[in-house]
Amino acid sequence: MSFHSMWAELLPVGRSSASGGYRRYAWTDADTDCRAWFREQAEARGLVHETDRNGNQWAWLGDPAAGNAVVTGSHLDSVPDGGAFDGPLGVVSAFAALDELRGRGARPTRPLGIVNFGDEEGARFGLACVGSRLTAGALTVEQAHRLTDGDGVTLPRAMELAGHDPDTLGPDPERLARIGAFVELHVEQGRALDLSGDRIGIASAIWPHGRWRFDFRGEANHAGTTRLADRHDPMLSYAETVLAARREAELAGAVATFGKIGVEPNGVNAIPSLVRGWLDSRAADQESLDTVVTGIEKAAREYAAAHGVDLDIVRESFTPVVEFDHALRDELARILGTRTELKAPVLGTGAGHDAGILSDRIPTAMLFVRNPTGVSHSPAEYAAEDDCVAGVTALADVLEGLACT
Repeated sequence: MSFHSMWAELLPVGRSSASGGYRRYAWTDADTDCRAWFREQAEARGLVHETDRNGNQWAWLGDPAAGNAVVTGSHLDSVPDGGAFDGPLGVVSAFAALDELRGRGARPTRPLGIVNFGDEEGARFGLACVGSRLTAGALTVEQAHRLTDGDGVTLPRAMELAGHDPDTLGPDPERLARIGAFVELHVEQGRALDLSGDRIGIASAIWPHGRWRFDFRGEANHAGTTRLADRHDPMLSYAETVLAARREAELAGAVATFGKIGVEPNGVNAIPSLVRGWLDSRAADQESLDTVVTGIEKAAREYAAAHGVDLDIVRESFTPVVEFDHALRDELARILGTRTELKAPVLGTGAGHDAGILSDRIPTAMLFVRNPTGVSHSPAEYAAEDDCVAGVTALADVLEGLACT
C-alpha cells in the first residue's frame, strides 16, 4: 500500500465535520479506530503486532528479543481540533519507508520496529506523552492513576472501557533495552525549513518547556447590580496575566501561551468566582524559561492582590532541555549526505515529542518534514505531498543505513 493510499485511508478517522480538525483523544472511539488501522497495516505486511503494558502499539520485522533494534514511528492521537500531520505523518511514513526498503531489496541485519505511542498530546488527561513517559519510568503508576479527564473519568477507567487492562501500567525497561536507536519523523512545527528552502531537517534539541495552572479565586456576584468598585473579579487578574505572559516572552525571546481556560460559574450575567488558566511556556535554554515564568508569576500575584483575588500556581508538568544523541544525529547527517542530494540542516524545536521523553533511556533522533506555513495544532496544518514523499525516502535511507549494513 502506498503512502498516498494509507494517508487517504487514515484521513477521515476522528475528523470533525464542524471544524475540519481532529479529535483523536486517548482511549476514545476515534483512538480505537486509529489503533485498528495500525494493526491492519502491520498485519498486511506480515509484521508481528503487539500492544505493550502501557497501551503503545508495536509492529516488528525480525525478533525484537535479539536486541539493538532500530525503531521508528510517532503517534496517532491529536490535540483538540488539531491537524492531520502532527504524529500521523511519522507513523504513515514509517510503514511507507519499510515498503520502500523492501522494494529496494534491502536486508535488515537488525530488528526493525514501528511504534504508535499512546496519548502523546495529552488532550484528554492533561499530560503529554503518557505512553512514552510510563514506558520510560518518567511517570509513576500512582501518578498515572490520578490522571482524570474533564468528565471525571480516570485514565485506568478509560483504558478499561477501551478494552485495555490498566493493571499492567508501569515502566518497561526490558522493552527499551531491546532498542538500539529510535528515529521519529515529524512535520516541522515552525517555518525554519521553509525559510531555508529545505525539505528535510534533523533535530538538534527540544527546548525546555512546561505547563503551569493558575487558579484565580474571587467572588461570584451579579453582573448587573454589583458596583465595579465592589467586585473581586478573577477574570481581570487572569486577563492582565495573559498580557504579562506575552510581554515577558517577548523580552526573553521565548514563547508563552495561555491556551486553555476554565470559568466558574461560567454565566453570562455572573461575575466569576474562579478563573483557571493553563500556561504553556518554552525557551531555548533553562535560564530564559525560568526568567519568563518567574516574571509571569510575579505579575499574576500583583494583579491578584490589586483585585482582592486569591491565586494558586501549580506546575503540572516540566521537561528540561533535551539534547538528542549526538552520535546518532551525526550518523543521520552522514547517511543523508551520502544517499541523497537533499540538504538536511540541523535545527532546534520548541515542541515536545516522544523521542524527547525516551532520550534519557535510549539513543534518539528526529527528522523534520517542511511545513510551508509553520502552522500546527490547527486544521490548517499542512505539508506538501512531494515533501512528504521526500520524508519517506529520507527515513528509508536512514533505516537502511542504520539497520541494513
